[in-house]
Amino acid sequence: SREGKEVYIFKFRSMREKYCTGGAFGGQSDREVFEKMGRSDLIAEFERDHKVRLDPRISRVGRFMRATSIDELPQLINILAGNLSLVGPRPITESELKKYGDDKTTLLSLKPGLTGLWQTSGRNDISYDERVKLDVYYIENWSLWLDIKIILRTIWIVFVGKGAY
Repeated sequence: SREGKEVYIFKFRSMREKYCTGGAFGGQSDREVFEKMGRSDLIAEFERDHKVRLDPRISRVGRFMRATSIDELPQLINILAGNLSLVGPRPITESELKKYGDDKTTLLSLKPGLTGLWQTSGRNDISYDERVKLDVYYIENWSLWLDIKIILRTIWIVFVGKGAY
């Protein structure tokens, strides 16, 4: 969200539908999905990183799309619609906002981006707390040159597939 307003982000579905979460899928949480799968062992990893390295919910095609970042392509529609920037802090869900603590107002002051420091500084190989710090750093230190560096690094990272899962 930006300035407290929800933004709907387009993505290709990479998860098997029966494991999807949210209101359109019966309102089940990630925790509930992992428990139903008998994979309570993944709950702590998900709650810490908001990702699971070897997520059993993702389809084979979805794993390929995530590894190649193809699942992000529909976000170009969001950029053209003006509710997403090319570079900026990552869009987050309402439940993730609490992880930003006192910095949540800072985060909501800027339009979220398709790419940002998180994607070019370790992507999924860094903790969620580090992601929060990178988003805040980006907002507080924004410059055109920083955006150019992020775009160039993003191209390279997508090309080599580093940190994507």
